[in-house]
Amino acid sequence: MIDTREHQRFPVLTPAQIATARRFASGPETCFAPGETLYAIGDHGAPAWLVLGGTIEAVRRDGLSGEATITVHHAGQFSGEVNQLAGRPSIAAGRAGPDGCTALPLDPAHLRALMVGSADVGEIVMRALILRRVSLIEEGGAGTILIGTPGSPDMVRLQDFLGRSGLPNLVLDVRSDEEGRALVERTGVLPDELPLVICPTGPVLKRPSVEELAACLGVVPAIDPDRLYDVAIVGAGPAGLATAVYAASEGLSVVVLDARAMGGQAGASARIENYLGFPTGISGQALAGRAFNQALKFGAEIAIPVSVEGLDCDGPEPTLLCADARRVKARAVVIASGARYRRPDVPNLADFEGAGISYWVSAIEARLCAGEEVVLVGGGNSAGQAVAFLAPQVRKLHLVVRRELAATMSRYLIDRIAALPNVEIHIGSEVVALEGDRETGLGAATFRDRRSGALTRCEVRHMFLFIGADPNADWAQGCIDTDAKGFILTGAGSLPLETSRPGVFAIGDVRAGSTKRVAAAVGEGAAVVAQIHSLFAEQSATEARA
Repeated sequence: MIDTREHQRFPVLTPAQIATARRFASGPETCFAPGETLYAIGDHGAPAWLVLGGTIEAVRRDGLSGEATITVHHAGQFSGEVNQLAGRPSIAAGRAGPDGCTALPLDPAHLRALMVGSADVGEIVMRALILRRVSLIEEGGAGTILIGTPGSPDMVRLQDFLGRSGLPNLVLDVRSDEEGRALVERTGVLPDELPLVICPTGPVLKRPSVEELAACLGVVPAIDPDRLYDVAIVGAGPAGLATAVYAASEGLSVVVLDARAMGGQAGASARIENYLGFPTGISGQALAGRAFNQALKFGAEIAIPVSVEGLDCDGPEPTLLCADARRVKARAVVIASGARYRRPDVPNLADFEGAGISYWVSAIEARLCAGEEVVLVGGGNSAGQAVAFLAPQVRKLHLVVRRELAATMSRYLIDRIAALPNVEIHIGSEVVALEGDRETGLGAATFRDRRSGALTRCEVRHMFLFIGADPNADWAQGCIDTDAKGFILTGAGSLPLETSRPGVFAIGDVRAGSTKRVAAAVGEGAAVVAQIHSLFAEQSATEARA
């Protein structure tokens, strides 16, 4: 599919567009000898190079030891992909062609300035960078290599982080891939140390945490504890990313922190069909990815995964207390931390989380349960979207809900589910028992009819839970007021989205009384930036009077 857009992936700028790009160059024209390296895999802050003469050969890793040519950039073309926007480590390498090359550098700051300063050239460049990342993901050879057993809890955990972060990766099955198995045997890695992870720059990690993997990939920016940001945003879901886009585009310094991945709960939605402007629907990951790239374009810093563990309200500015003793100070803090997935009260549920039980449905989970019988619990729109996405790929899907679907789900989803021949709906039922073990995963689930007490046992290896969420605001307790359910109260003062602590705002699902819709979250993200400007104006006026 990406091949049909080759002209957009590797556009050739016109002389007028090249002249525009020259104004934003971060350095002089540079000549490179044949075969000379312009940038290597893993280079931090590698510029995008605009070719003025000669060629640049762009290459990626191909498996464990080889390399593959991505393309050859000719005069008028430019190197790079999305990582060049944020100065993250390069996932490709570039070297001068047989006749050498002359090229003009655009480092991350100047590349972003070009995108903002020239709508014409900026659109061409942004589209190309995004399409190149997409093609690297589709090809599967670039980026991070995972060696282990596909479908194992640790493998799924790492794949989910990489997939939802839009980071290219290749999975090698240690049971069947000769190259991967040979590496494991050669390095003496034990079975309980799998998966083995090979970062693009070469380091090898044994069964790493997501945080260790992110550190190896260099995707978490260094946070200066002494810097005072204009806005610090907790949560990279639709609300938080919208705030980042609007605040950064208006010249405010912005940092976004999230403990897991971009997109929040919406990022796990297989298809959002009622979001304005997308009549054919859009996946939550695609929507989040576009917002993420927009935020980078305007200069927002995005730190994922970084867990926020507390809020210090005692100083002159609110301070976020993060994992690993990180501290982030800001003139305004926006809490957009959303909600945590709700867990049913079922014995030994935790034993199967990541080993058969999931709280989202992505392409990874769909592949793992293709052709099997599965259970999905929940009756909201997110559950309906997951059913519509998953049912065509499985043999049979049991939908377990407590109430009639009409009470909680949009009509278009109800009608779509009714047309799926392999979906059996269990109305008025709940899951009461799970069977299996941590090593082999889920083996069966039993659900009970709440009216008759009748039990239904299904031998399934995969169950998906979409039963709502609780506010993710425990970390801010003691600093701001919440309602009885833990949702953050806002509007006590003159600013509708400000909390009980001046300078701290709450938006999206974590806010008491919010509308639990993606469009509403995005709207609040825009609205809160206007209120932050009002806060700053009031503070400036107060300082002037003093």
